[in-house]
Amino acid sequence: MKLVIAEKPSVAMALASVLGARTRKDGYVEGNGYIVSWCVGHLVGLCDASEYDEKYKKWRYEDLPIVPECWKHRVLEGTKKQFGILKKLMQRKDVENLICATDAGREGELIFRLVYHQCGCKKPVERLWISSMEDSAIREGFQKLRPGTEYDALYEAALCRERADWIVGINATRLFSCLYGQTMNVGRVMTPTLAMVVMRDAAIRAFKPE
Repeated sequence: MKLVIAEKPSVAMALASVLGARTRKDGYVEGNGYIVSWCVGHLVGLCDASEYDEKYKKWRYEDLPIVPECWKHRVLEGTKKQFGILKKLMQRKDVENLICATDAGREGELIFRLVYHQCGCKKPVERLWISSMEDSAIREGFQKLRPGTEYDALYEAALCRERADWIVGINATRLFSCLYGQTMNVGRVMTPTLAMVVMRDAAIRAFKPE
């Protein structure tokens, strides 16, 4: 059996239809030599600062910066059930290998790999890389599966993005919240974007017809 893991239930159903997997189960579809399941977006995420050290439960200027030496991940609370389903599927003796069918991009790679590693799975992985959900494109994609190791660099790039977001978000949010005495959310993407909106709004307000 081949275990195919998609990023969303709708994509999984489209893949299952093309592959001939018709038997619906709780959290997956099975048939014709395939098991097709899904992640529902991120199932695994980085631990909060307080999970590294109890002292970080309180926001203190003196504790900054917080930079973990060894990064830890945890199963997200809202998606524990689906994670458990995937873990059991990966552990099935009749499952010989996995096919990563998450979205063709950096985040899709990260979503699959985090679940794969969190489950402690060692089975070989192939990568489905398609940009269309047409039946013909899906068939062609499964005929051209590539070894998962060819996408290791993409996964590492996604890890860098994830950790950069954590470092900036955790440290900058705590820094400015401590300095100004109120919660001020700061993020790698949200803050520069907000700054652009504010500057544009200021330019509009200061506009003088000539």
